[in-house]
Amino acid sequence: MSALKPGSTIGIIGGGQLGRMLAVAAAQLGYRCHVYAPDGDSVAAEVAAHFTQAAYDDEAALSRFADSVDVVTYEFENVPVAPLRALTQKVPVRPSPDALAVAQDRLSEKAFVTELGGRTAPWAPVSDRAELDAAIARVGTPAILKTARLGYDGKGQARLQSAADADAAWATIGGWPAILEGFVRFEREFSVIVARGIDGREVSWDPADNLHDHGILAHCVVPAGGIVERQAQEARLLAMRVAEKLDYVGVLTLEFFASAEGPVFNEMAPRVHNSGHWTIEGAVTSQFENHIRAVCGLPLGDTGLAARRVTMDNLIGEAADNWDVILADPTAHLHLYGKDEARPGRKMGHITRLEF
Repeated sequence: MSALKPGSTIGIIGGGQLGRMLAVAAAQLGYRCHVYAPDGDSVAAEVAAHFTQAAYDDEAALSRFADSVDVVTYEFENVPVAPLRALTQKVPVRPSPDALAVAQDRLSEKAFVTELGGRTAPWAPVSDRAELDAAIARVGTPAILKTARLGYDGKGQARLQSAADADAAWATIGGWPAILEGFVRFEREFSVIVARGIDGREVSWDPADNLHDHGILAHCVVPAGGIVERQAQEARLLAMRVAEKLDYVGVLTLEFFASAEGPVFNEMAPRVHNSGHWTIEGAVTSQFENHIRAVCGLPLGDTGLAARRVTMDNLIGEAADNWDVILADPTAHLHLYGKDEARPGRKMGHITRLEF
């Protein structure tokens, strides 16, 4: 399969900061981008050649969008799968909608990874309030109840310290179909990011040691060291098995807990990932560039570290207002996403620092 020539147009579904950084990486390689998103204030559209504002399930708008691009990718996984599958009749969609379907449903995701030999937390499906009681009896407490679909950054989740919390937890998630997961005793959280090309070649970056605050990624350190370093290869091999099984093209992220039993799979994201933002300055080839390379059929770039140690800090909410102080620090690489309102919990940017 021949590579897309520079000057071709890449369609990006989703208008957030991940799409913005993908478009920047694409421009550096000579490609144009056409962003498709439902919101008019898309930060990705600000750096793209074209923008379509339409609903994710608007089949007519999606068809016109497909006619204007040479390949389609996505930066946001909460997109209806059926319209994307329809797009594949007109234009390549990478990663495939099949990968998206697995990642969108936590029950399917857990079963899929288990079949490939991955280690997960104990879990049980919950379709109604009565089944929640059965799940508690099976999984035990403490536990966490998560909506099966559409949750991210701690949204759509409720913790149960005991069975007495069942009613409140069920109300918190709105009574949606869910999964109950037992707590995992772990030392660290880390992520493995891999890229897979059309030819099946796979590369990966050093795993990032991740620190979360209220369910939102706050800080990454690479290389991780300690228990994460010891468990990285097992986690990396699982991520590559997942990519191969899905015939995946692009960047794929798997998140893990580093536990005494080994790496415990948490969840996957069929896209570039917040825990890989450090790669823009901190790796020879960033996750964004390698995603563009993959979906365009180009050779994948070197994922080696560009420094001895790399750290990344998310700027959440009003923390981005200190941009002038941050820029006064000569070691800081500041990335602001162009969002106009610094709401609590909203990712406004990030800072990367390299140590040589």
